[in-house]
Amino acid sequence: MKRNKIVFSVLMLYMGLSLLSCVSNKTKDNKIEFNKLEINEKVFLLQENDTTLPYSDVKLEFTFPLKFNNNKDLERLQQVFTGTFFNDESYDTLSPKDALNEYLNHYTTEYRTLADQYYQDKESLESDQMPSWYWYYHYKTNEILFHDNNIVSYSVEHSDYTGGAHGSLNALYYIIDLNNLTTITEEDIFKPNYHHFLTSKIIEMLMKKHDVAEADELMGEGFFDINEIAPNNNFWINNEGVHYVYNQYEIAPYSMGPIEIAIPFEEITPIIIPESIAGEYIK
Repeated sequence: MKRNKIVFSVLMLYMGLSLLSCVSNKTKDNKIEFNKLEINEKVFLLQENDTTLPYSDVKLEFTFPLKFNNNKDLERLQQVFTGTFFNDESYDTLSPKDALNEYLNHYTTEYRTLADQYYQDKESLESDQMPSWYWYYHYKTNEILFHDNNIVSYSVEHSDYTGGAHGSLNALYYIIDLNNLTTITEEDIFKPNYHHFLTSKIIEMLMKKHDVAEADELMGEGFFDINEIAPNNNFWINNEGVHYVYNQYEIAPYSMGPIEIAIPFEEITPIIIPESIAGEYIK
């Protein structure tokens, strides 16, 4: 009898430690500290530091993780941030500082290839005139939108002017699973065949936002063909819901700017995978 009690006690202790281990893994601290590097520089087309001659105004602001769990995890997390910020995997093996400098060097080289064309255009104008369309700007920045122990959501905005009537703005959104250190896509949080349900919900939210009763009325608000509105995998999440973002010209004209649609989790619970990261916020 005494032996049975000892075995039972050991078994209960083992089960307790196992349960504690599972809880510990599920509630990892995953605390992040961020840092920001900035570059503000005038890149001169003709390699002459003369602001009366064409130049590109370059502003780069890169927020990235400075501290996270351990060195291995930090290196991987920085790699994801760097790759998504520059939208080029060739940068993700570089340190944040080296990546910024390499990006600036590449942009400078590319911009200065326009010098020969500038001289040709200048010759076609009167002597006191200058081709004004060679004054550019190039801005790239990212912003942390939400983070907790499970995820970090952030945007990467790219804005530039390369001549013409106006500049362009493009924003891409990313979510990182902090437990696996991988980026999250629609397929990671939504059940199979989610597309129709989610499309209907996006249109419904747009109708509420613009106070219209019928989907077709959105075209009267400036939107393009309603049948072209669909999930675009450009989204971020927080503890309240999913936020879809459509860039200029994607579903509406330039003048309407980027369009964000916030969908509370309770509106799309039927298509959320319960075991997914998003499922953590609806339990």
